[in-house]
Amino acid sequence: MILSTVNLSEIYRHLRIDAEFYKPEYLHIAALLESKTNIFPLRKYCNYIKKGIFDISPELYVDNGIPLIRTSEIKDPLITFSTTVFLQSRTHQENLKTEIKPDDIVVTKIGAYIGDVALLPKKYSLYNFSQNVTGLSIKKKSINSKYLFSFLYSKFGRSQLTRIIMLSGQGKIELDDIRDISIYQATNFFQSKVAKVIEISQQSISKSEAKFTEAQNILLSELCLTNWQPKHQLSFVRNFSEAKEAGRMDAEYFQPKYSELEASIKNYYGGYSFIKDEFKQRKNSFKINEEKTYQYVEIGSVNISNGEITPDEVTGKDLPANAKRIIKKGDIIISKVRTYRGAITIVEDNGYVASGAFTILTEKGKINKETLLSFLHSKPILAWSLQPNTGTSYPVITDDDILNMPVPILPPAIQDEIRQKITESFSLRRQSKHLLECAKRAVELAIEQDEQTAIDWLERETGASVQLSSAA
Repeated sequence: MILSTVNLSEIYRHLRIDAEFYKPEYLHIAALLESKTNIFPLRKYCNYIKKGIFDISPELYVDNGIPLIRTSEIKDPLITFSTTVFLQSRTHQENLKTEIKPDDIVVTKIGAYIGDVALLPKKYSLYNFSQNVTGLSIKKKSINSKYLFSFLYSKFGRSQLTRIIMLSGQGKIELDDIRDISIYQATNFFQSKVAKVIEISQQSISKSEAKFTEAQNILLSELCLTNWQPKHQLSFVRNFSEAKEAGRMDAEYFQPKYSELEASIKNYYGGYSFIKDEFKQRKNSFKINEEKTYQYVEIGSVNISNGEITPDEVTGKDLPANAKRIIKKGDIIISKVRTYRGAITIVEDNGYVASGAFTILTEKGKINKETLLSFLHSKPILAWSLQPNTGTSYPVITDDDILNMPVPILPPAIQDEIRQKITESFSLRRQSKHLLECAKRAVELAIEQDEQTAIDWLERETGASVQLSSAA
């Protein structure tokens, strides 16, 4: 049993009587912050702290324009834009009160990822955000935004955000509670040190995305699909024999765009094979130890933009029934669920347990895993992979649908070039994450010990990475 002793004055101060609010770790963090003299409420550093556009219709979403930040984007603290929808300028102007800009901060205020924070990059000049998100418009002259983000991302910020979650029904965070979060205002020199690391972390993730795109472009150029755009035809003719052979009667399955993509692969000058002939499917299951803690990878654990895996720690007795597979370093995991079709990546570590919603493959030799990843993750092939979908409320494809896909046999030199690009992309992604974690830890050290200790540690941990990134 965990016990906390709390004065009645603290109950009155916070107007909270739930025991969760007074967990020892929360009280410890609060005590550490209160021992500092340079602690101020978050509202001091913000032009506003508010929730986003209320009940905006998906019919207003467009492919280009002003990015609308939703909770799906905040799952990545530096934000990737694979799931982003956009607003027309007119719609944005009608909701100008929730305009935010680069280096402003967003927080998930409700839902599964409540309390997550993200820093808006300079990729776009303007942003807007949805009702389940809290936007922080930062007074840039009062505090360095990148430092403030690092503080909120650290255990001192995360603890406060987690503590103020209202637990009635679906968890949520009240705006007034966010405004009252205690912020440690470090010296300008320390803030600039942390901000530099965050900036280089952002640069690294941008370079990582560029390398990944370059790999895909090499492959698409080989297949003459570089400028491919899906063309949905309202009418076309198919023979009954084709429907009988496929065992399908839905018109979408026979859209000409799918046969065009298949022809591009099967007509490739280097020839083609099938995934089942070039990769081995891993099917090994395992016996669950109810007392053991597992690193569980579900389809939502894979960042569909850059392939990063963020597993959940789950004890054996709490693993879902669909936790069926051991995955190993070097495996390719491929989502079979339509809404997560981009959840395809190469596993970089051992010790993971995966959902049965993945097809798991290992190399045989003729086609390397990086080439297959680039192939499956490319826009045309992701579109093509929707053809065999079955189900309405939860559309999926099967292992056989993936295994029976034709795949081009690219020359070894081109495969090596793709491998190099993907390897560099993954390395830059790891570097970005390392720098992000270093910035977070430096803030924690500054509060737990002192700023000079934090700076010395930060320079030791990031010196080579920062110099390498700056010179690139």
